[in-house]
Amino acid sequence: MNGRVRLGILTPSSNTVLEPLTSAILDDLPEVTAHFARFRVTEIALSPSSVAQFDDAQILGAAELLADAKVDAIAWSGTSAAWLGFARDVALCDHILKSTGRPACTAVLALNEVLAINGVKRLGLVTPYRDDVQAKIVANYDAAGIAVVSERHLGISDNYAFAEEPPDRIEALIREVAADKPDAIAVVCTNMRGAPLVSELEAEFDIPIHDSVAVTVWKSLKLAGVDPTRVQGWGRVFVSR
Repeated sequence: MNGRVRLGILTPSSNTVLEPLTSAILDDLPEVTAHFARFRVTEIALSPSSVAQFDDAQILGAAELLADAKVDAIAWSGTSAAWLGFARDVALCDHILKSTGRPACTAVLALNEVLAINGVKRLGLVTPYRDDVQAKIVANYDAAGIAVVSERHLGISDNYAFAEEPPDRIEALIREVAADKPDAIAVVCTNMRGAPLVSELEAEFDIPIHDSVAVTVWKSLKLAGVDPTRVQGWGRVFVSR
């Protein structure tokens, strides 16, 4: 591997947050670089056209382009399986491995792994999504044995608009959810600026806060054979084994 580690990150086309945040999280790891491939995602809703954005075909096409760069792992830094069903991402990772030969992960499966490691049964949930999308996420976690005991969402469907939400509004939602004292809080969306808030709010509330971009980086590093505990200042997730 000549000392270099390359992470391949699959990115929604209208996302403007995850690329700079991913690179910032990796800043303390000079041998690790992130490389991005986009595919079209513009709306988060339950309509057939919105669901079709996440068909495997276009995702696999983007993954194959990343494999041309000889990346060491490929991650889908998106949260669609949170409402479409966790099994979608399990199948996607298998398809990416078979198509590219690279190990794969996703934001949702990484989050679920962290929740399992920490024995989380009572979850706080923060998203920018619509009522019906949020209800699907809550139902999927309930079916997996994790009760969403507190949730806040913004009711937005335009994926680009998620990035326009100011950090103070996201912080307010996290604070409201933390008041109910869940075992952990999940910020589910990779186009919302939650990650920079995590360390300070974790220290204040003594509750783990798992941002979707951060957990994707955590799992990508593990797949690539890099110790994630070397990442400092981005939350407790990076001490999870």
